[in-house]
Amino acid sequence: MGAGIGLALGALGLQIPAAAADDSEVSIDPWNAAPGSTVTVSTSACDPDADYGKGNSEVAGDFHLFEGDEEGVLTGQFQIPEGAGPGSDTVTLKCPPLTKVTETYQVTGRSPSGSVNAGFGPADGSGTALALGGGLLVTAAAGGAVWLWRRPEDKHA
Repeated sequence: MGAGIGLALGALGLQIPAAAADDSEVSIDPWNAAPGSTVTVSTSACDPDADYGKGNSEVAGDFHLFEGDEEGVLTGQFQIPEGAGPGSDTVTLKCPPLTKVTETYQVTGRSPSGSVNAGFGPADGSGTALALGGGLLVTAAAGGAVWLWRRPEDKHA
């Protein structure tokens, strides 16, 4: 019973940072980004008259912030390097006069790519296993044909 209450309280505790992140002056999209993807960062923390800012991602390096579609919002983009591993990445944004805000998002594992070996042929593009399987089928079919063509008195031997 105590473990169940502890799990319920723990689940509620996990919800609090997510709610707090929604009220942030920094928006990161996507929140869970894979290597090779482009991340867009927007902030309303800067002075409403600011038209430029700088950003830094611990994973991707420096990027620039410019006026976005919304008034008073600066927006920038960067690309997560292909070799980035999974984990958290902290983004720091600076804009005039002395504004500095940070936000953290997640870099996910590499997205699956390529074919999957489901047992119906080679996944790597080589035809060796397929040719071997085809050869075995032809041999089995030939053996069956020979058995069918034998004389009836030889079939029981």
